[in-house]
Amino acid sequence: MKEFVGARILTASDRVMNFDCGRLAIDNGKIVKVEDADSYEEKPYQGKVITPGFIDAHCHIGVYEESILNEGDDVNEMTEPLTPDVRAIDGIYHEDPAFEESFKGGLTAFCVAPGSGNVIGGQICLIKNRATVADKMIYNPYIGMKVAFGENPKRVYGSQKKKPMTRMGVAALLREALVKADNYRNKKDRERDLGLEALVKVLEGEVPLRAHAHRADDILTAIRIAKEFNVKLVIEHCTEGSRIVEALKEADVPCIVGPTLTTRSKYELRYRNYKTTKELQDAGILTAIMTDHPVIPAREIRLCAITGIREGLDQNEALKMITINPAKILGVDDDLGSLEEGKSADFVVWSGDPFDARTRVEEVYVDGNCVYREE
Repeated sequence: MKEFVGARILTASDRVMNFDCGRLAIDNGKIVKVEDADSYEEKPYQGKVITPGFIDAHCHIGVYEESILNEGDDVNEMTEPLTPDVRAIDGIYHEDPAFEESFKGGLTAFCVAPGSGNVIGGQICLIKNRATVADKMIYNPYIGMKVAFGENPKRVYGSQKKKPMTRMGVAALLREALVKADNYRNKKDRERDLGLEALVKVLEGEVPLRAHAHRADDILTAIRIAKEFNVKLVIEHCTEGSRIVEALKEADVPCIVGPTLTTRSKYELRYRNYKTTKELQDAGILTAIMTDHPVIPAREIRLCAITGIREGLDQNEALKMITINPAKILGVDDDLGSLEEGKSADFVVWSGDPFDARTRVEEVYVDGNCVYREE
């Protein structure tokens, strides 16, 4: 058993309190104890802060490699608008330097998605930042189905004068694909279709639609289609979410906000602002923060959280948006996202307050193993 005694421990838990002077004990890759440590004489981690490892709820790390341009761009299979058979895990390059660099930002897990060029982009995976090959990084190979609304699929296929040229066409193609999947699952005799098999899991509630949607009208269309087919839904980006807070709350749809540390590079981003996370949180909407790496480097996810804090977001809530909230949205909060007994020992030792830009990552642990130590 290994102990970390004396640090300020921010658990990101709804059930376990924070500790100004705490003890974190781990064994066999799991957390076995989180408690107060005031009575301990030796406090080797005094002055440090320990948090859960950060989770990037939406990124393209490994499938959109840094500095390699076309050779490293495996994010969009833009040969046809419906590609539910495509799997992000098959595009991840384990030697993308962003993985190593992300340790300096406290990242221990990434939700890696195909891009938004297609109406259906493919299967999203969840990986841990713990190994040198993609297969050993896998935590869940299929945790959501990427779909996209609005400008991106319109631009890709409209320029080819083929469907979808309009938002109507985007919605129609998605409905068509879900109907085909419904027909497929009801057939007794059928040849295997890997794309339809993946969509059947959406229809049966095993995985959600993860909907790229910036504009309010696109968010509402995603909600509309999810209701029609009675499927789970997560809104990705949610740039104009603060303009339709009541609709999001009524639909009980979780939202992953970002990337915010960018310019308004296209029309859909004209209402991009730093208050969205606070406004959604104030409305009681389950909210997480993304980097959309490489749009924003994954290691800077805490800077994305800091922008929300600057606009009034509570610091504890900001921490949850990059730890336990993404774990809840991904359906893995029984094991990841907070420092609680029985959960995976994925955590970060900081030199000070993690939301002070001067603070450094000193150690990162994944499954109880030290995967990074500051030199």
